[in-house]
Amino acid sequence: MAIGGSGAPWAAHMQELVLVRHGESLGNVADAQARDRGEARLELDTRDPDTPLSERGEQQAHVLARHVASTSPRPDVVLSSPYARAAMTARIVAGALDLEPLLDERLRERDLGIFDGLTGLGIREHHPEEAERRARLGKFYYRPPGGESWTDVALRVRDVLRDLAQLYADQRVWVFTHQAVIMSFRLALEGLDEATLLDVDRTQPLANCSLTRYRREGEALQLAAFADTAHLDTSEVETTHEDTAAEASDRSATHDHELRPELHHELHAELHGERTT
Repeated sequence: MAIGGSGAPWAAHMQELVLVRHGESLGNVADAQARDRGEARLELDTRDPDTPLSERGEQQAHVLARHVASTSPRPDVVLSSPYARAAMTARIVAGALDLEPLLDERLRERDLGIFDGLTGLGIREHHPEEAERRARLGKFYYRPPGGESWTDVALRVRDVLRDLAQLYADQRVWVFTHQAVIMSFRLALEGLDEATLLDVDRTQPLANCSLTRYRREGEALQLAAFADTAHLDTSEVETTHEDTAAEASDRSATHDHELRPELHHELHAELHGERTT
């Protein structure tokens, strides 16, 4: 078991930890459109931190707000990434509980550096040497120029967990954040290895406004649910998520016959799973 994994000192202090992925964003929509058109770049006129929820994303957040307000026990504290799509989701949900989200920059999305705004195809066209370097190093350890690796995000998350244990012992904490950050919480809390973590990321979609829940059992927080969308599945609002790697590979084959399919869909999954989440 990794140091800082399941059973780590901080893990037992909170009563419950719920990780919420933000609602669908305009970035998610732009990514889907770029993917369908086989384009190299997303059509967005906002910085990644400023990209807001789509109309459907706001509806998803309101569904979650009604769900949380009508169930118990309720969260005691709400924290959020300062990025607009996460903070908007958090404010909608927290507002239904008369709470105010606390923004923490350590919960922000992974920084993709020079890859920001590019699709997998765009990376291969504009930075082929980096695409090859990433293929050699793998998604977990690769750091794009000016950006972060998954392990960099994990360092942020471990630091957050230490603070949560000290500040919110015996409380129910909800965290509104992004896909790579949620996966890094799983890495830290469960002691997952690289292969297991990437297999989960590759095969199990993490939907917008989904809940990943940990509950205290004995001396550790134990995973109770991953990417739960029951509150959305019973509503009239559509559940949305990015393609899995296999689905992305199928799509990529229709747009780029010369690019090695396995490299293309890994790059695409890297971007659509992080740039706009």
